[in-house]
Amino acid sequence: MPELVFFSGTMDCGKSTLALQIEHNRSARGLAGMIFTRNDRAGEGKLSSRLGLVTDAVEVEDGTDLYAYLVDHLSQGARADYVIADEAQFLAPEQIDQLARVVDDLGLDVYAFGITTDFRTKLFPGSQRLVELADRIEVLQVEALCWCGARATHNARTVGGEMVVEGAQVVVGDVNRSDAVGYEVLCRRHHRRRMTAATARAGALSPDVLPVAPA
Repeated sequence: MPELVFFSGTMDCGKSTLALQIEHNRSARGLAGMIFTRNDRAGEGKLSSRLGLVTDAVEVEDGTDLYAYLVDHLSQGARADYVIADEAQFLAPEQIDQLARVVDDLGLDVYAFGITTDFRTKLFPGSQRLVELADRIEVLQVEALCWCGARATHNARTVGGEMVVEGAQVVVGDVNRSDAVGYEVLCRRHHRRRMTAATARAGALSPDVLPVAPA
C-alpha cells in the first residue's frame, strides 16, 4: 500500500542526503519521481545536501496545490511513480493535506523530509500536520551532535555566534555560520542555557555548575 512517510530529525542529520539517496535508488530502477522543495540552501528549485550533492526540484510557493500539480503532470502523459518533499516543515498544513491526498487518491508513495521544531522549540505547522497525518514517522538514526558531544535534539538560530530566541519562524540560513543569521544544533541543556559553541568558548571552562547558595 502507498504511504505518506515523514522522515524527521534535527538540522545536519542527513535528511536531504537520504532524500537524494531515495531518488537515486528509484531512478536507477527506471522509476520517475516528482521532487518538491522549498527554501533550500542551494537556491530556488534545488534539493541539496551538505555533502555537496544537488538535483533539480519543483519550488513550492504559498499557493501551490501539490495534488493539482501532480494531476496536471500525469494528465499531460508524464510519469510520477513517487513523490519526495524536502524541507517539508516549510509547507502549509493544507499542502500536507494535499500530499496525503496524493497517496490516497493517486496511489503514490510520498516521502517527506523535515525538521519538527523551530529555533524556539515550537512545532512548524507543516511538521505538525505531518505528525497528524503520516502513515509512518521515521526519526533519522544519523545523530547530529551538540558542541559538547551530546546528541543534538534542538535547533538554534544564531546571530554572530550568539543564540537568539525571537524573530520570524522562517529565516533561511545554514548551520555553523558565524556571520549574520546561522543555525546550530544543540542538546536540550545547552539550548535552554542559550550556550552555543561560540559562547561556550568565550565563557568559563566549566560553566555548568550547580547553583549552591553560600553557607
